[in-house]
Amino acid sequence: MDKDIKNEEVDEEIVNPTAEETEETPDGKAENEAKEAEAPKELTPEEKIAELEKQIEELKNQQLYKVAEFDNFRKRVMQEKADLIKNGGSKVITTLLPIIDDLERAQQNMDKYEDVAAVKEGLNLIIDKFFKLMAQEGLKKMDVVGQAFDSDLHEAIAMVPGQPDEMKGKVMDCMTAGYTLNDKVIRYAKVAVAE
Repeated sequence: MDKDIKNEEVDEEIVNPTAEETEETPDGKAENEAKEAEAPKELTPEEKIAELEKQIEELKNQQLYKVAEFDNFRKRVMQEKADLIKNGGSKVITTLLPIIDDLERAQQNMDKYEDVAAVKEGLNLIIDKFFKLMAQEGLKKMDVVGQAFDSDLHEAIAMVPGQPDEMKGKVMDCMTAGYTLNDKVIRYAKVAVAE
């Protein structure tokens, strides 16, 4: 009989699980209900199509915003570039204004001076001032006479025959000075080369 009682207790435990085994939530819902809520529900084909169409529409809108944003960026860069080209020389011109003032003063006073040496000295001072200002902006005059001919720096406009062997291929004379701006050639020196 004891055996029957024990079997009944075991059967009861299997049939009626305890509260700990069902793990009821504070709301009183069982774990199974929570699992069912977490599991994604199956969408019908129409719902899937509607969801995909919504995603496509969102992606199209994102693409349109990106295209418009890039177009605005491109226009802004083009405008800034045009402004730089238009006003880029203003710094150099501002630098040259004192030289222009000096030249105008020299021109006004030229008739007053009878001493050519004084006029010449004043003009040399203005030229020196000009080249100092240009050097501050990165402009350098090329020193080419006696140097080996270099097609990256020089433009040969004449060949001078009958020169000694040590002078062959070297610059004999400079007709037009060459200039570099920040180590980039902006005007080639026009030279005569010994052959």
